[in-house]
Amino acid sequence: MNEKSPIQVTNDPFASVRIPEFRNLMLGRFTFIMSLRMMGTLVAWWVYELTRDPFAIGLVGLSEVIPAVATALYAGHVVDLSEKKWLLLRGVFFYGCAAGTLLFLSTPYSRSELSPHHIAVAIYGVIFCTGIIRAFTGPTFSAMLASIVPRHYLQNATTWSQGSWLSASVTGHAMAGFLIWKLGTTGTLITICSLIVIAFLVLTRLKPKPSSQLTGEKKTWESVTEGLRFVFRTKELLAAFSLDMFAVLFGGAVAMVPVFAKDILEVGPLGFGWLNAAIDIGAICSVILLTIFPLKKNQGKKLMLSVVGFGLCIILFALSDWFALSFAALLIAGVLDGISVVVRGTIMQLKTPDHMRGRVSSVGSMFINSSNELGQFESGLAARIMGVRPSVIFGGCMTLVVVFITWLKAPTLRKFEY
Repeated sequence: MNEKSPIQVTNDPFASVRIPEFRNLMLGRFTFIMSLRMMGTLVAWWVYELTRDPFAIGLVGLSEVIPAVATALYAGHVVDLSEKKWLLLRGVFFYGCAAGTLLFLSTPYSRSELSPHHIAVAIYGVIFCTGIIRAFTGPTFSAMLASIVPRHYLQNATTWSQGSWLSASVTGHAMAGFLIWKLGTTGTLITICSLIVIAFLVLTRLKPKPSSQLTGEKKTWESVTEGLRFVFRTKELLAAFSLDMFAVLFGGAVAMVPVFAKDILEVGPLGFGWLNAAIDIGAICSVILLTIFPLKKNQGKKLMLSVVGFGLCIILFALSDWFALSFAALLIAGVLDGISVVVRGTIMQLKTPDHMRGRVSSVGSMFINSSNELGQFESGLAARIMGVRPSVIFGGCMTLVVVFITWLKAPTLRKFEY
């Protein structure tokens, strides 16, 4: 692909959805991400129940981010070098094995043989393994997207892809809370394992996607670092990734939602499910609107302003003692986050050459994993040092500081349009 070719954007909101293989990819991704988000929600609640320590929730994020970031660059090299369909299927299969291990840990047998401390340590071990798996599956999904739809459908396909991801995320978050309430930990994990099997079966219907010959001609280290160099040369992409990383790193209020639900708002697992889903509900509403009415200009500036609003909503959430207000704050934060997700994802798809999509997606996953999982650890550590509520207020304020610095130091992103 010639990355300097003019960018064409279709005005048909359903253009990419009319491609059957794109629909299969989105359905498989939806089911897989829903199971993944259900597992993340369940593990946070489960670990807090076992330990009653907010810092233990932070350790879940640290357990996942270390292997995810450590293997990300090599994973991108493997994605570009491999046949992508079977690489993706292997990742989903191994994730199913991880879910099965958690299911075993939740059984009465494990509870009778192992102490809560030992079960928590085993959970951290499983999450460490899922961090490695996600380092490969995330970039593979992204790389396959561009090989299925024409270039002039990429903005539309990216919006649908983000919408699918966010829909799966909100469904997974909400369902996990409801299922914990109704079925308990073991019943929820049985549901998660079933969803992973369904995702695997749907993804078998994709066509094979060959490797990039350009990658195969390079030495491994040269190939691994090429994606990193490309991102650092592409100023708009680097600024968008960095803004997202630091904003979510400090604004990760969702990591403390189990504590707010159980100890501050006292709404139990049902309210926990709704609070955990609130940001994603707002984000999917935003993505639906952006699919029908795509942003026409000043996308970079709107990205930055949306992150400002996100930070303000996080501060409001921290100050609230009323469930409805807390839910509304997270919901609006999600609407604003949806704008950020779509703009950032579109920049990545439009700026990346085809033969580097796996590696650039992996670099992006390093930023994303750093912001989400490392942000979860930061939130747990800050909660231990400052207390839960002050730590979330601090995070929201730091998000505003990050946007202010980015506004001054990254004029290419502020002025970016597509």
